[in-house]
Amino acid sequence: MSSAANAAKRALQQERTRLLYRRSLKQILSWAVHREIFYVEASKTRAAFEANRNVEDISRIDRLIGEGEAKLEKMRHPDPYTVPWAPGGSKYARSPPVPEEIGLVYDFGRQEEWDK
Repeated sequence: MSSAANAAKRALQQERTRLLYRRSLKQILSWAVHREIFYVEASKTRAAFEANRNVEDISRIDRLIGEGEAKLEKMRHPDPYTVPWAPGGSKYARSPPVPEEIGLVYDFGRQEEWDK
């Protein structure tokens, strides 16, 4: 494999690893909403990633990433935590603005007095 192809493969692996770590933390937050539990589980996840930090074999790295993605899929939460004001959250679009085509009349029946 050429050095350019090797560098591209390594960059792709780094991106997949970063995304796997980020999705893992979000998954942990869905299972452990309380911060003291989350911090312990996040430390365990970080330690697992750090244990394989210095692996150089490209095929082994691919296998480790694949195993991590499979584990993440297996541990997926059935009802993941969503920030309340984000799309899908309980407060999202709770009080939408009044549509522009609806006209508001503040003093019904007394418009003539205001027109003078």
